[in-house]
Amino acid sequence: MASHLRTTRRSVLLAAAGLGLLAFSRPSRAEASTSRVVRTSSDARGVTVTLELEHAPFPAAGSFHRDATVFVFVPHHYRPSTDGSVAMVVHFHGHNTTAERAILAHQLREQLYESKQNAILVVPQMAVLAPDSNAGKLEQPGGFARLLGDVLRTLDAPAVRTALGDAALPPSASPSRVCVSAHSGGYHAAASALKHGGIAVREAYLFDALYADVEVFRDWVRAGSGQPKNARHKLVSYYTGGTTAVNTHRLFTELERAGVSCAHEQVEGSLSRVELTQAEAVAIKTQLTHGAVTSELNGLRDCLYASVLRRHLRSSWFDARDGRRPLDRRKRAR
Repeated sequence: MASHLRTTRRSVLLAAAGLGLLAFSRPSRAEASTSRVVRTSSDARGVTVTLELEHAPFPAAGSFHRDATVFVFVPHHYRPSTDGSVAMVVHFHGHNTTAERAILAHQLREQLYESKQNAILVVPQMAVLAPDSNAGKLEQPGGFARLLGDVLRTLDAPAVRTALGDAALPPSASPSRVCVSAHSGGYHAAASALKHGGIAVREAYLFDALYADVEVFRDWVRAGSGQPKNARHKLVSYYTGGTTAVNTHRLFTELERAGVSCAHEQVEGSLSRVELTQAEAVAIKTQLTHGAVTSELNGLRDCLYASVLRRHLRSSWFDARDGRRPLDRRKRAR
């Protein structure tokens, strides 16, 4: 698919050492951050905070994309950890849309809320209404770590803490148990986060998104293969057909040759909840349309249910552990 071909990446000469640590240090007064809170809004599920961040993917050198918006959703059931760590689900939208449209169309907030996971959702603005997979600053070593550090520092504002109430993030918060999600052309931003993001990513969910960067995802999964669940690298790849099907088959052939524990689902819903949870890599053929893969059968929600993230609320999702997992269809957003 021509519109999904990856744009040529610039050569980067920055050294990666120490960037992950630097990302979470607070700027001095002489180096005051330009990041700011734009607005907060609340509904029955949680609080959405609109940010403009210095370390957002854009603007970036060599790119005409300028929008520095990053959306953050904190569910009302979120409770801060005692060690200051924050579980984060970061979603990268696809081509010819915006972060705000993707949040609504794919019901990202609803799916995180329904998973009952004690995590926050981060949706950065990528290329605005363009057939472009450019990842901006995320293509620089440590760029993903700087983005997440910027998110957490900026959320530590009095207005945000007041809006969040009991769900306010812990002081001096740091990322923990980071998962990335990508739809369609968002694959390259996800790959950049895995390859040289400067922070450990535990799980990656591709929703009809494996158009390129196959080697990046392969090497990342293999690097965590055989490790305990809390340390492994888990990949879930949904695919419809064409390029994403070809690349998923190629990727999983290489992973299985490397001894990675893989699960395949040719008919959506045929894997059990235990199989979806335990496999190191999961390939799911879906009959849904490209635009519906992320949400119509609660794809993101079920990935989060079966993830390494931790809940403090009880869920009935695992009451029936074996056999085909039931699929429930949600209404498409308008």
